[in-house]
Amino acid sequence: MGNSTKTSFKDVLYPFTVWKNILKEPVTIRHPEKREGSDRYRGFHTNDIDKCIGCGTCEEICQNAAIDMVPCEGVDTKPGDSGLRPRVDYGRCCWCALCVDVCTTNSLGMSNNFRWSVEGENRGEGNEANGTPDDYRFIIGAENKYWDKAEKGYKKPDGYDLTPPDRVQMDHLSVEERSDSFIEMMKGYSKEQAKKEADRCVECGICTATCPAHMGIPAYIRAIREDDLEEGLRILYETNPLPEVCGRICTHKCESVCSIGNKGDAVSIRWLKRYIADNVPAEKYKEILGTSDLAKNGKKVAVVGAGPSGLSAAHYLALMGYQVTVFEALPYAGGMMRYGIPEYRLPYDQIDKDINYIVSLGVEIKTNCKVGKEISLEELKRDYDAVFAGTGLHLGRSTRIENSDHKKVFQSIDLLRKITLREEIYVPEKIVVIGGGNVAMDITRSLARIQRQKYGQVDIVTTCLEPADGMLADDEEVDEAKEEGAIITPSYGPQSIEIIDEENVKGLHVAKCLHIFDEEGRFNPAFDMEDSQFYEADMIIESIGQASDISYIPQETQETLEFNPRRQIVADPDYQVKNEPWLFVGGDIAKGPDVITGISTGHLAAVGIDRYLRGDEK
Repeated sequence: MGNSTKTSFKDVLYPFTVWKNILKEPVTIRHPEKREGSDRYRGFHTNDIDKCIGCGTCEEICQNAAIDMVPCEGVDTKPGDSGLRPRVDYGRCCWCALCVDVCTTNSLGMSNNFRWSVEGENRGEGNEANGTPDDYRFIIGAENKYWDKAEKGYKKPDGYDLTPPDRVQMDHLSVEERSDSFIEMMKGYSKEQAKKEADRCVECGICTATCPAHMGIPAYIRAIREDDLEEGLRILYETNPLPEVCGRICTHKCESVCSIGNKGDAVSIRWLKRYIADNVPAEKYKEILGTSDLAKNGKKVAVVGAGPSGLSAAHYLALMGYQVTVFEALPYAGGMMRYGIPEYRLPYDQIDKDINYIVSLGVEIKTNCKVGKEISLEELKRDYDAVFAGTGLHLGRSTRIENSDHKKVFQSIDLLRKITLREEIYVPEKIVVIGGGNVAMDITRSLARIQRQKYGQVDIVTTCLEPADGMLADDEEVDEAKEEGAIITPSYGPQSIEIIDEENVKGLHVAKCLHIFDEEGRFNPAFDMEDSQFYEADMIIESIGQASDISYIPQETQETLEFNPRRQIVADPDYQVKNEPWLFVGGDIAKGPDVITGISTGHLAAVGIDRYLRGDEK
């Protein structure tokens, strides 16, 4: 009891001991000194401004609104880089270091250096010397502060991440299950898998800027996290009316710039899109998207080609009230999505799910109706208020090497079309494919399946100019082709085709490719003829690119058009043709080639057509 009373009395008197300093003269530090804290002290921020991509995750996570993303002199906006850099307001910062922990490129850190000053109104004096701005706000890493090169301080610990670096892999058929079958090999995400993968997204939005259609990617991924797939579907259809297709075969440029990809695997944006489309029943689309009763405006638009750009244009024009008729030369709608991509990658029923919804909006699709044959472009110009042309690359390109015109030399795009139409094709025991892009892998893998069905084994060689790490095909396409029995030989170019007679070929001569482009950047391959090989073959397939067929456009109209070096039609930002204002173009003949770019051009052209027909000025 006594000790307790004595302690309490001391505690009461102790605060008054400070009065002994009342008559002492105050001390003012005129020039703040540099001091160093402990090794992991959280001092002022550092940022490797070249490593930073301006994703804004630091700004997003800061609970004190101490970070703003602002333009930075000398830093340009480009794919994968917003051009912005973080500016810190140290009047708000609490040094929690969450910004450092969440940084997707590990460019952010915190030095252990700091300055201490008790000066008041003269705090700003000598800023040039001490490196601290008047208002304590500056772009980290851009203003040459003395602590920028500090070796000590706080960095995100190795192996520590707020977001998992590894993506959730999608289940797929084994090699044994798929190698002789055209059944879809990727199985899609389960709900648990999709939500787990969606949790990896930091919603930086760099993906949206890079996507040709500028899809609301962070928003639809958030909808998956919140288990609101109807909202996710609405977000998809704002900019993309082919989500089942793009969820499977989109070139996913968005994933190539995903900020999470700087420290691990990019978020599986394409597969998350597929998850939404796969799990919303087609019969609910019109109710969810509010398209059950669309008003018509009395005007008509013709669309040439039922590929991604034509279908996209038709979809958005229908929403605006136009009566749209699509003219398709082939038996089924879909364009290169159907006739250039094998069913094991893109099942036809999933293409039809997207197309049937567009048709439900009142769009008419006339198949087996080739413009330029069954109906002329001039007739479309006469009978419709505007015309959109979005035809694809249905013509193959030849290597033009010796004997490339032999009857046993084929174009990949022709064979893929016949496979889609279930037509009988020539498939011998030994095949050589020339090309290194995705179409080359598509025909390689398709024929390998047919060989296995027919002969019980695969004997197909695919060769290309590009080195292994420079092949144009997706890595997974190349790897899967190898798993399925194909032999891939990069860095070899075709020299000549050896024939036996008018009916049979013997094989392909190739030589080591030293470089593909010359010093001026022109396509001009050079070969080491001392390093040559011969591939035996009963059939040779060229898959080195495709060209467009615009023969449906009358010659006199073609003469008014302007073409770029890739022989694409030049149009304005609305994809309206300069000298033919009634004509709009999109897809492969204007830009691309890939599905998402086609969708984007079709959408933009639809907006342009609406503006044109309403008489609005640009």
